[in-house]
Amino acid sequence: MRLVLASASPRRAELLQSAGIEFDVFPVDVDERRRPGEPGAAYVLRLAVEKAARASEAVRSVLESPNGDAPRVVLGADTAVVVDGEILGKPGDEAEATSMLRRLAGTHHEVLTGISLRCGERALNHAETTTVHFGRLSDEEIAWYVRSGEGWDKAGGYAIQGLASRFVVRIEGSYANVVGLPVASVYELLRQLEATSTVKPGS
Repeated sequence: MRLVLASASPRRAELLQSAGIEFDVFPVDVDERRRPGEPGAAYVLRLAVEKAARASEAVRSVLESPNGDAPRVVLGADTAVVVDGEILGKPGDEAEATSMLRRLAGTHHEVLTGISLRCGERALNHAETTTVHFGRLSDEEIAWYVRSGEGWDKAGGYAIQGLASRFVVRIEGSYANVVGLPVASVYELLRQLEATSTVKPGS
């Protein structure tokens, strides 16, 4: 049975493909507003769980296999960039993109991804944290990157796998997590599901 990715993110799809994990794509919408006082890790994990649960219910009638069995493993995920407890989403305009990069320059931030794998009524959840250190950036460098448009659709306003890689001094933790999905952790949860079911990782 194939994994079902409850996300339209091309970066998550590319990461799974690179790892040789076969999957179907079934994006769902959830309310992504942060609750008052909600910590970053709790926020991304809650959204991942909601996405997996919603997609799991929907695929039972939409993505049935030829023998009538619905795909059994659904993956929900959500990623956020956190600086000093503040979550940075996707920039809405040039001024916001510039402000985000100024916040990140010369300091470190956390990239948090919540993942939830649901197999029938069973769910395994995990929150991954990676610390990213940025070098100091001049106003000219920030303006150049904002003009590139690379970070417009990305949390925190940058893509570590692209032009912004020149700004990253070091990371502590999973690189794939910063791109959008901690693949090793996803695979480990798949292995745990396999141990108690007939579902096999990547099949």
